[in-house]
Amino acid sequence: MKALVTGATGFIGGNLTRELLEEGFQVRALVRRESDKRNIEGLDIEMATGDLLDVASLKDALEGCEVLFHCAALYTLWARDRQALYSTNVGGTRNILKAALEKGVKRVVYTSTASTIGLSKGGVPSTEEVEPSPQDLIGHYKRSKYIAELEALKLCRAGLPLVVVNPTAPVGPGDVKPTPTGQIILDFLKGKMPAYLDTGLNLIHVKDVARGHILALEKGRVGERYILGNTNMSFKAILDTLAEITGRSSPRIRVPYLVALGFAYVDELSGTILGRSPRAPITGVRMAKKPMYFDATKAVRELGLPQTPVREALKEAVDWFYEQERVKKGAAASTSQDELVKAKV
Repeated sequence: MKALVTGATGFIGGNLTRELLEEGFQVRALVRRESDKRNIEGLDIEMATGDLLDVASLKDALEGCEVLFHCAALYTLWARDRQALYSTNVGGTRNILKAALEKGVKRVVYTSTASTIGLSKGGVPSTEEVEPSPQDLIGHYKRSKYIAELEALKLCRAGLPLVVVNPTAPVGPGDVKPTPTGQIILDFLKGKMPAYLDTGLNLIHVKDVARGHILALEKGRVGERYILGNTNMSFKAILDTLAEITGRSSPRIRVPYLVALGFAYVDELSGTILGRSPRAPITGVRMAKKPMYFDATKAVRELGLPQTPVREALKEAVDWFYEQERVKKGAAASTSQDELVKAKV
């Protein structure tokens, strides 16, 4: 079976591509000319040069493919060009899925995000049935992905055989960019995480996310969405686990939310003036006000989603960052005062 994978150069897409090859799929990857291809270098795949905003290139890339995994997205909590988030995440999703419908693709798995699911009150883990309130859709990334998911389900109702997967926070090897979660790990390894916010995340091994995509293809019900997640952990528990893995100290200082938010506003303003990306985006701090806990029971029950221990995923992420020489073992950067509020999600 031949599959087109968009976003194959990314964290989830790269791991998915490897998993598909192990399962015997023929894989074609849609890549932009300027894409960082480290995640798929040396793999026995076909590359199709194209762009989500170039409809003709999408139709060419889909030629001869029976299934589509649409993983590509612009994932950032801060962007100079906010419209680019909507153009890529909404317009690009509409383009590739319409092309798949026209080409008669037999099955589509669309990679959304757990951020499109509402947050239950009192820190209770949310299921797929919890719709987000306007207050839950913090920032342009979340909003763009929510609109994109609605577009995907609209095309599903029009006849596209589509299943939606909603990954939580994946961790593990191959986080080239890195993602915001990967940046937390990298900052910890560099000694730039001296304090923490009182929040929480749902973590899952990125290889389980990749496997969940294939299981969604095989077993997922058309028109349904599935949370691909594993363990809910407080931010402090994540840092404590990283401390156990690395032998480094876990931060003991808890930063008040308003202090962190105030720093983020100053950081974004100075970043705009100086032409640099903020170290602590306002969106990231605002998102941290509520724990982002999710319940993946549906995916475990219906798809057989693997549940690799999160500690193992964190260790593999740490090892990968060391192997890639993103940080040297035993080397910790000096801690400056402004980094006391950099513990972000």
